[in-house]
Amino acid sequence: MKINEILIHHGNDMKEMAKCLLKHSEVEKEIEKNSHVGIKPNLVEAKPASTGATTHVELVEAVIDFLKEIGIQKITIMEGSWVGDSTEDAFHVCGYKKLAKEKRVELLDLKKDTYITKKSYEGDLKVCEAPLKVDYLINMPVMKGHCQTGITCALKNMKGCIPDFEKRRYHQMGLHGPIAAVNTIVKPDLILVDAINGDLTYEGGGTPVPMDRIFLAKDPVLIDAWAAKTMGWNLEEIPYIQIAEKLGVGSSNIHDAIIWEIGKATRKINPRTLRGEAKDYGEFVDEGNACSACYATLLYALKRLDEEGKLVTIVENLKIGQVYKGLSFPGMGVGDCTSGCDKNLPGCPPEAGAILEFLRKESAKGK
Repeated sequence: MKINEILIHHGNDMKEMAKCLLKHSEVEKEIEKNSHVGIKPNLVEAKPASTGATTHVELVEAVIDFLKEIGIQKITIMEGSWVGDSTEDAFHVCGYKKLAKEKRVELLDLKKDTYITKKSYEGDLKVCEAPLKVDYLINMPVMKGHCQTGITCALKNMKGCIPDFEKRRYHQMGLHGPIAAVNTIVKPDLILVDAINGDLTYEGGGTPVPMDRIFLAKDPVLIDAWAAKTMGWNLEEIPYIQIAEKLGVGSSNIHDAIIWEIGKATRKINPRTLRGEAKDYGEFVDEGNACSACYATLLYALKRLDEEGKLVTIVENLKIGQVYKGLSFPGMGVGDCTSGCDKNLPGCPPEAGAILEFLRKESAKGK
């Protein structure tokens, strides 16, 4: 498979779609029989793939079956969920514990992995050791939206390969630079993107968009550029893609890419319409270096409040994020970092239900 190729398969049978792309790519010529292969899905939290948040276990199963068919015996599924959530719970809820047991493959929680320090464009970065030790790494992200970076796909999925304290620091650093930089350290050999029904507005899922397709590629910059285009974004709106390109991670030149499509599109997707349906709940928030888990959960709660017709009663912006840590502010704050606010909901991160109840009570007072 060439570095500037993207293979796309449309359809409903995920296992057959994945096997077809893997065979078409002739990836078996790259992997030696005694190799240790790592598979990195996106299990950001303990939510089933039907919500649009996590990688379908059926796709990972298809990859494992393919690897075993070509003689690969040592396979490890590895992931570290976002801050505040349990990877072990995600493994269970998303079907990965059952899969690992049935297929006799290793399941590794990267939150428990050792880490090392690597130099990068963004300075010293802490990276989990396991993804660096495998002979061949397969990145299996979900193509979906993100409350802070616009989209998340191949490049951002590598954020699951760092310890939790480093994930928090990435937000202090502005996300885009370190996301690009970590991809100069953790370098997947193959990318299989789950675009079956990703949530195109929120990385934590809840409003899945049926798209019925998967992508296969080798260049994470190219596949993210393609994903951004598919979702209706311009590259200038997703800085980490262009930063990664400048760092030599890959090319964003989708105009000269070789695109192969297999099967028939089962649904017509209008990216601009999809983005237009997403209300900008960020206008109700004063966000300062908030972790994704906290910020996205707040936005989801605001969406729920809006559906109840109570959002209009929020008369002051909600504060959230690490810049407020240790400071005192008037008004409402969400999360432990804003404990100095007059009204605060603690948690790291707080659950969406708790945020919703907090906002309901405050909205009732405002009537």
